[in-house]
Amino acid sequence: MNYTRQQAWQHLRQHVNSEVLLKHCLAVEIAMRAYAAKFGEDVEYWGAVGLLHDVDFEKFPEDHPNHAREILTAAGYDSQFVTDVESHARDWKRERTLLQKTLLAVDELTGFIIACALVRPDKSLDNLEVKSVMKKMKDKAFARAVNRETITTSAAAMNVELKEHIEFVTKALAQAAHMPEYQELPLVG
Repeated sequence: MNYTRQQAWQHLRQHVNSEVLLKHCLAVEIAMRAYAAKFGEDVEYWGAVGLLHDVDFEKFPEDHPNHAREILTAAGYDSQFVTDVESHARDWKRERTLLQKTLLAVDELTGFIIACALVRPDKSLDNLEVKSVMKKMKDKAFARAVNRETITTSAAAMNVELKEHIEFVTKALAQAAHMPEYQELPLVG
């Protein structure tokens, strides 16, 4: 199957209506595409995995990602693609590939970074600094639903220092926020 962004976006929109969840999926797509480019991997494939990683969440929040296989297989995605999507479950028992480690590492972090930007006076990702994100990580009352342990352990599993990981993802999100394909649903604002 040809993993194009346009196809993945169409499939996601068939199963997700929540603007908040769509924005989250876009943010994860952006981070996955950026890391794929950094690692010399297939940007389209990694981006599609990121975009579709929560395809079943809106309909099956208590049983996510256990319904991704039926949804994505019906749409023509192959078994490896579906496995890559499923791998972001925190209780995943198998050894993760680099793509799978990256998906887990960016899933929680993208939402946290956007939350940090949204509380800034300018509500912008452009000048969000790593030290501000690190400070908010220590504030357990801020974005309390975000699992900070997953952020730190998944970055370590990628062999990326946490501050470097935060900086890389923040820059990727800030750059993409100005691109035309991300204007329909702006990440912040």
